[in-house]
Amino acid sequence: MGALVKHRTTEKLHDRAGGMDRLALDELAQILASGQREAAGAAEVAASQIASASKAMAETISSGGVLRYTAAGSSGLMAAADAMELGGTFSIPSSQVRIHMAGGLPTSAEMPGGTEDDTRQIRDEFADIAARDTVIAVSASGSTPFTNEAARLARAAGAAVIGIANNDGAELLALSDFSILLPTPPELVSGSTRMGAGTAQKIALNMLSTLMAVQLGHVYDGMMVNLTADNIKLRARARMIVSTIAEVDEDAAADAIERAQGEVKAAILIACGVADLSEARAHLNSSKGHLRPLLDKIKNNSRNNN
Repeated sequence: MGALVKHRTTEKLHDRAGGMDRLALDELAQILASGQREAAGAAEVAASQIASASKAMAETISSGGVLRYTAAGSSGLMAAADAMELGGTFSIPSSQVRIHMAGGLPTSAEMPGGTEDDTRQIRDEFADIAARDTVIAVSASGSTPFTNEAARLARAAGAAVIGIANNDGAELLALSDFSILLPTPPELVSGSTRMGAGTAQKIALNMLSTLMAVQLGHVYDGMMVNLTADNIKLRARARMIVSTIAEVDEDAAADAIERAQGEVKAAILIACGVADLSEARAHLNSSKGHLRPLLDKIKNNSRNNN
């Protein structure tokens, strides 16, 4: 086991780490920033695998299944951050997203490390896992017992497993239907995977959820057309989105949003001439939530009438 740990990339010494504690702070800061930039490139290397994996997530949401973000420690925090942003950003129902973090989500600055070795928690939490679910399992080492047990349980249930790890040949990748290797260089602080590995994981998770949202029709020309506008900033953003896409002023956009009861996609259709919320919802159901074919049809009809 000791030899295995020694040869993991995440445990090796970075070639610029020697004497770093003796450097001037501004020089060290530049080296740390450079290390983060190098790590970020790992997600680009894995872009094709990330794209393929996102399809499973989109299918799970479309079929009424559950996305299960599963990890421990720093990887758990990265996974939880992505999971918790799906509702506000894309209006993914909370009933379709679960966070399985070893030891539970921390409520203080203390995060015990021993919980990642305990597999009883994940066996209990996965008791109701279904074949239509997708598990997003994240582990820098790829050998975390908690996370790997989740992958085994998911496979046994017929659920899709997306495995994200930073070490080539990791067990987690072998247990996954969609293996995403993020080949980050050794950490500048050896083994501190909250740094480079965590940065790459955060990018990969953001990519996965954004690609999923695009497939679900929740992104249009780079705008979050399925957001939940539940604060002043997001209500202003919703008005901007409706105004931009429907090509109306903000007053008209605000009126459409009110008539659509806050549903941004429906408000866009109403601002483009659809009679009411009921009709807008019917159109969206027919296009499986995708705006573009509906707006293209409205534009074509407008040209033909003129």
